[in-house]
Amino acid sequence: MKAVRLLLVVVGFFGQVYALAEEPIITESTTTSTVTTQGSMETTVKSPPPSAISPQIMSNGNSDLCTFGVAGAVQTQILGISMGSTIRDMNCEKLKNAKTLYDMGMKVAAVSVMCQDQRVFDAMMNAGTPCPKDGLIGEEAKLAWEQEELRQEVSAATSEEEDGESIGNKKAMGVSTVAGVLALLLVL
Repeated sequence: MKAVRLLLVVVGFFGQVYALAEEPIITESTTTSTVTTQGSMETTVKSPPPSAISPQIMSNGNSDLCTFGVAGAVQTQILGISMGSTIRDMNCEKLKNAKTLYDMGMKVAAVSVMCQDQRVFDAMMNAGTPCPKDGLIGEEAKLAWEQEELRQEVSAATSEEEDGESIGNKKAMGVSTVAGVLALLLVL
């Protein structure tokens, strides 16, 4: 067994020496390659965001005015529109006018301004302190308002009769207009 081992060692040693003694292996190769690349590129330019800006109306914070601002804007990629406006608050004006009149010592005039609101008028009548009428106050004003109410009722009844007659006239006028248009169309 020792002999077999020795033989393997000797063969292995001489085999390596023989491999080292031979000439080196030289490999030559020539490579030719052609690379063809085709492609397309697409560039998308995005426009900036829409910028319609609505005007700032009444933005100075002055709350003593009886107006308020309304503004709006619309923007597309091509066209932008912005608008603004102010709206008068008539009740606010009435309150400010009444307060100014009261502060100037004109109390009856201030109450008269407030009585332009039907709710205030009804409340004053229900409280037994009617609104001033043509410089009259108290019971005299109450009598004047009652006479005014009677006149309005008579006037309303008269105008209803006139409205009935005018409605009949309007119907007759409408029928004759339609008939005239139809006759004109037949002639053509």
